[in-house]
Amino acid sequence: MITLGIETSCDETAICLLETKENQYRILGNIVHSQIESHREFGGVVPMLAKREHIKNLPILYEKIIKESGVSESMIDRVAVTQGPGLEPALWTGILFAQELGKKLDVPVIPMNHMEGHIVASLLSQSKSHSEFQTLKELSLPALAVLISGGHTEIVKIEKLGSYKVLGSTVDDAVGEAFDKVARMLQLPYPGGPEISKLAEKARRESIPNKIKLPRPMIHSKNLTFSFSGLKTAALYALREIGTPTTEQVMGIAREFEDAVTEVLISKTQQALEEHEAQTLIVGGGVIANIHIREAFENLANKYSIPLYLPATGLSGDNALMIALCGSFADAKKPSSEGFKASGNLSL
Repeated sequence: MITLGIETSCDETAICLLETKENQYRILGNIVHSQIESHREFGGVVPMLAKREHIKNLPILYEKIIKESGVSESMIDRVAVTQGPGLEPALWTGILFAQELGKKLDVPVIPMNHMEGHIVASLLSQSKSHSEFQTLKELSLPALAVLISGGHTEIVKIEKLGSYKVLGSTVDDAVGEAFDKVARMLQLPYPGGPEISKLAEKARRESIPNKIKLPRPMIHSKNLTFSFSGLKTAALYALREIGTPTTEQVMGIAREFEDAVTEVLISKTQQALEEHEAQTLIVGGGVIANIHIREAFENLANKYSIPLYLPATGLSGDNALMIALCGSFADAKKPSSEGFKASGNLSL
C-alpha cells in the first residue's frame, strides 16, 4: 500500500510517499520545505504568511515528489493529512489540497492527529536507505510517550497504537514556546531553542558558573501537570536585575534555564513510569533534538532498564513521513475527501 502524507500544521510544508506492508515500510520520497527564513524577521511564525507559503509550495512539492520517486499517481492508495493540532490557517491549506487530490485520484483522504505522528515517528528505524523495506521497532506495551514541542508538552499512555490517554499536559506555555521566549529575552536569533542549547552546552564545557537560580515549576506536585510560564517570568526578572548581561551571564542563564526544564521533564516522566509501569518510553517532538534533554532521557531509560525510542535524525520536527505512517495504520473508512475540518486544538 502506498500512502501520500501531507503536513502543514505550522511553518513546514511537507510531503511524503510511503509504501507499507504488515510491519514494514519503505520511503519512496520525503520532502520538508522549511519557512524559517520567511518568519525570522518577525521573531516567530506568522499564521497568514505560513498559509500563503503552503499554498504556493504544496503543488510544487507534490509535482517534485511524483517525478523524483517514480511513483505514478495511479499507484497512490490513500492520502493522509494533518487535521490538527496546529495553526488553523496553515492546516486548512493541507486539508483542502488533500481533498482535491482525493477527488482527482479517487482515493480515501484520512485526517490525522499531528501528535500521534510524533509518537509513531519514533518507531521508524535510523536507516537512511530508501531502496529496501525497513522493519518498524517493536513496541512493548503499555508504553509512555512524552511529547515536547513548540506547542505541546504532554505525557501520554499508550495501551496500543491508536489508543491514547493523556496523563498530564502544560497549563500554560509549552516547553518549546518557553525556550523561544527566553531566547528572545536574551536577544538570540529565531528559532531560539537551538541557540539556547548551543550556549548552554558551551557553558558546561567551559565550566561557566551561574549565580542565578531559576525555579523548577511544579516539580514537587503529585500530578503530571507542567507549567513553564513562571520559569520564563523568573528568567525575565533575573535579566532585569542584571541590566545588560555579559556574554558569560547569558551563557549561564541559558544553561540554568535548560537545566531547569530538563529536571522538570525527567521528574514528571519518572513519576509516570513508576505509576503506570510502562514497558517502553517514547519521546517525540522538536525539543528532543536538544542534546542535553536527549541524554537525560537516555539516562532515565537506562535507570529503569526499558527501551527508549527517539525519532531518527531529521524526524523530531514536523514532517509528512510521520503523517503517512499514521495514515497507513488508520481505518480507511474514516471521512474521505470531505466531512472533516481543520482543528487547531485537536487532542489525542
